[in-house]
Amino acid sequence: MKLTSEQRVTLHGFNNLTKSLSFNMYDICFTKSKEEREAYIAYIDQQYNADRLTAILRTVADIIGAYVLNIAKQDYDPQGASVTMLVSEGPIDKAPNESFEESPGPLPEAVVMHLNTSHITVHTYPEYHPDEGISTFRADIDVSTCGEISPLKALHYLIRSFDSDIMTMDYRVRGFTRDISGYKLFIDHEISSIQNYIPDEIKDMYQMIDVNVYQENIFHTKCKLREFDLNNYLFGYTKDTLSPEEQLEIEKSVKWEMDEIFYGKNMVFA
Repeated sequence: MKLTSEQRVTLHGFNNLTKSLSFNMYDICFTKSKEEREAYIAYIDQQYNADRLTAILRTVADIIGAYVLNIAKQDYDPQGASVTMLVSEGPIDKAPNESFEESPGPLPEAVVMHLNTSHITVHTYPEYHPDEGISTFRADIDVSTCGEISPLKALHYLIRSFDSDIMTMDYRVRGFTRDISGYKLFIDHEISSIQNYIPDEIKDMYQMIDVNVYQENIFHTKCKLREFDLNNYLFGYTKDTLSPEEQLEIEKSVKWEMDEIFYGKNMVFA
């Protein structure tokens, strides 16, 4: 049995369902020299250092109404950062009516829902190809909650917090909870696609593919930017400094990298 926005079932004790969102984003850049690659990595490490990532996760906690219990954060040498945040149920402004609706979540202006003890984590992975001019930045964010709220309500804000060429999102509901008669509930809300939690103006920007296993309460969506502007993939200069031949070669290389990440496999570069 699933619950719609019009239905509420009285539970036996706390809602024990665990709802986990994994949000992965990729930024791709063409860096034609060792100096450019190192400068790109340094820029990413500064832009997404542990302090900035902590601020992002604090806002995620605010959006889902969580109280921060503990924060562990680390900037790594030579590159990358991690933040782990333990959270518990926070103050509730009002009992939400939209708990079970498939709709984009709020931006940071309001606390809307609650959860019990859980966690939010982020890890970053800047890297570059050893021989070619491709550099990439990946951030992995996991939001795991118990209680009524789905972490998908934080997805809207997370997407807007990163400049992403590729996004991969996984959502899963695990465990079960019981109603007052002892009947098990393996999911407590209707969901047909993660895409329903993304605003239309963002969905219009991306090519999207769903792979959902409804009987197992597993949902997967991956996204790739539709429009391509070479200037967005050059670090420290613009395409008008390149010859037409160089522009075509770089564009081909960047698009190839995006396709390999999007489809999750190595492809033959022709």
